[in-house]
Amino acid sequence: MAEQLLLVPAEQIIETLGSLAANKIALLWGLKDELQSLTDTVSTIKDLLLDAEEKNAAGDPAVRRWLGRLEDAMYDADDLLDAVSTEALRREILTRDDKAKQVRVFFSKSNQLLYRLKMAPKIKAMRERLHAIDAYRERFHLKVRPMETSVGGNRGNTHSFVRAEAVIGRDDDKKAVIHRLLDSNVEDNVSILPIVAIGGLGKTTLAQLIFYDDQIQNHFQLKMWVCVSDAFHIKNIVEKILEAATDQKPEPAEMNTLVRKLKKEIDGKKYLLVLDDVWNEDYGKWSELKVVLMGGASGSKILVTTRSEIVARISGTVQSYFLKGLKEDESWSLLKQLAFEKGQEPEETSSMAAVGREILKKCSGVPLAIRTIGSLLRFKNSEAEWSSFKENELSQIRQNENDIFPTLKLSYYHLPSHLKHCFAYCSLFPKDYEFDKLILVQLWMAQGFVKSCDGHNRCLEEVGNDYFMDLLWRSFFQKARKDEFDNVITCKMHDLMHDLAISVAGSLITTIDDTILDDKKRSLYERTRHVSVVGSSITTSLYKASRIRTFLCDYLTVFNILDCEAIISSSKFLRVLDLHRRNLELLPSSIGKLKHLRYFDLTCNENLKKLPNSISRLQNLQTLKL
Repeated sequence: MAEQLLLVPAEQIIETLGSLAANKIALLWGLKDELQSLTDTVSTIKDLLLDAEEKNAAGDPAVRRWLGRLEDAMYDADDLLDAVSTEALRREILTRDDKAKQVRVFFSKSNQLLYRLKMAPKIKAMRERLHAIDAYRERFHLKVRPMETSVGGNRGNTHSFVRAEAVIGRDDDKKAVIHRLLDSNVEDNVSILPIVAIGGLGKTTLAQLIFYDDQIQNHFQLKMWVCVSDAFHIKNIVEKILEAATDQKPEPAEMNTLVRKLKKEIDGKKYLLVLDDVWNEDYGKWSELKVVLMGGASGSKILVTTRSEIVARISGTVQSYFLKGLKEDESWSLLKQLAFEKGQEPEETSSMAAVGREILKKCSGVPLAIRTIGSLLRFKNSEAEWSSFKENELSQIRQNENDIFPTLKLSYYHLPSHLKHCFAYCSLFPKDYEFDKLILVQLWMAQGFVKSCDGHNRCLEEVGNDYFMDLLWRSFFQKARKDEFDNVITCKMHDLMHDLAISVAGSLITTIDDTILDDKKRSLYERTRHVSVVGSSITTSLYKASRIRTFLCDYLTVFNILDCEAIISSSKFLRVLDLHRRNLELLPSSIGKLKHLRYFDLTCNENLKKLPNSISRLQNLQTLKL
């Protein structure tokens, strides 16, 4: 796994401080000096972060510990300043254009002098905490290297996502696998063919090419595609296969009922089932699933994609197909698609080919790595820049022959800081999750990741759309789905990219999964800021999560009004609260205490008829979904 890299909200803090400095009400409180001192401290630290990140990425444990302290302090500072900003907004609304209101507020319990007495010491203590952490930086000899904040670099406007997703060098593999699938000279009614390769080599892409081939479409009566991924829960897999067979999500039912319905759909039919991304190495679990699937007509086939030869041995009934890396010329063709406009190498830069082929040696013929490096090279327009990249950055990568992860980490390192936050946030969602662009942008906005561009009259949704498209263009997202107007509406993330997102997020972003027998997956870290819950129950450790900013849970999680009140009372810094499909009948009035809340999803709660009046206190709310 890669070392955890840096996710410090320095830009958010400086932006909040700037808006407070421009707010006359905040200055009336007598907080000007404290805010200015904090601004100076944060600005000094911000200019050192890029150099600190490089040393951390190089594996310096002392820098990593220092960054952990700094990261926690920065998040706490951001929460504190957001509270001050929220109070300033509230007072501005209460006293706008009304001197009498201003007098009433002055003599109320919200008196600004009392508020100053309360907040000034907290701001001063935070500044001193950051200053004390900053004092340690001299031990690490950090240099000032201003962080990049622009979006998109010098990218042109003529790129095509179709080119980025083009499949190169897999025609022979496709023909070979199709030949095996159509072969009728097999003993079993249902035979199982595994495709085996390391991550990022294109197993899923090859399976998709095969699945939609005309010969396959005409040969099989029934075709089903199921993504299995990490968790091999028999009941869940049966539900997914049944949904793929009927094009309808099955109603919740016991296992026997689901099996009976599935066998009704597949027994006696010549079917093709693709089980994509299988990790299960437990022969007993596989045998249990196999019994359910053996009723197909003669010639039925199951195509399994996996990284594990053990999985292939326990599941396959015919010889596995081992997918290899792209050949040198195929790799160069794919790199050119990403690195050059229209995929054509300019005549005046023909000498770049030699450098490019040297760079490709680090990619080991893995399409995912070639795409990410190619997207990175698109920002480098000369042979000198390519050579510098090869000698100074790529040469420092240490990786095994079958480990492409360090190369992917390098592409993450080159992201602007705002895109690093957005990418890491995606680790909250499970593998093979289909991201809705609009929802993801709204979540990024709620966390303050999306910044308005100076001098541009553009709404945050438009800027967030640019962020999304930039990550897609750089190959951090894939499998984009478009609407009739050619606008991208959803996308997915490759498993290795998802692993990278988890790696760089560290303990700041955590998924609690009570279906996995691993204490690390069932508990919450003290410094966690963003949480998603998977499984049947809410862990009690979540009730103590006083720092979290995001709370998400899947539709299977049992969640009642008491859980809701517990989360609200313990998590006062929440910015995202997703309670959709929770079957809530009431919403507690304490919801009004979540003054930092920006995104609130209450969709699919059919029994919820009324919202409490206290919801009007959520003056920071940007997105309310009913």
